[in-house]
Amino acid sequence: MKKLLYQNPLASPADIAAFRLEGQAEISFDAGAMEMTNSLANFVLWCPEEFPSDIEINWQFSPVKEPGLCILFFAARGMDGQDLFAQALQTRDGEYHQYHSGDINCYHVAYFRRKWEEERCFHVCNLRKSKGFHLVCQGADPLPDVEDSKGFYHIKITKKDRDIHFYIDDLLIFDYMDDGSLGDVLGGGKIGFRQMAPLVGRYKDLRVYEI
Repeated sequence: MKKLLYQNPLASPADIAAFRLEGQAEISFDAGAMEMTNSLANFVLWCPEEFPSDIEINWQFSPVKEPGLCILFFAARGMDGQDLFAQALQTRDGEYHQYHSGDINCYHVAYFRRKWEEERCFHVCNLRKSKGFHLVCQGADPLPDVEDSKGFYHIKITKKDRDIHFYIDDLLIFDYMDDGSLGDVLGGGKIGFRQMAPLVGRYKDLRVYEI
């Protein structure tokens, strides 16, 4: 049975007052949703909560402007198990290499990938394990381009023991079992949203359950 650990409507500035932004972004709120725009470069917006290992992460996403891509980081901690915001860790400013080859560990799902030409004509979602930028799983991306979008789509990630599942509107996109061959299976940690310029995206109704 699921237990609700965290709920955030992402509907006003007060809802993200404790979030931590790394990099530069323009964040606004309209019609009950958070809209994020890359201002000068890429960025990561971290939820401040520390979550346990076995969780289900849910949020609503709506693409507004292409190209670009979206990422959700989860199970993020320092390489030695430190809190992600520990002062001993390297300073991060949104540049991608700091997150996949720096001094933190995490899993991350890249979805709505519309950045490069080959990704605009063949849409997939990627799961990577870091440190190391290891591509460990892929699945077809059913999200339409902006001009055909119906609005918001329900995104869900489940992580239990070694197993990770990724869903869009309850359609299973991929599942992955971490066998530990690329380093220890990651446990709990923080979650964070990333966008790649010049994407504009809207987010709402973030919910995290313990499973």
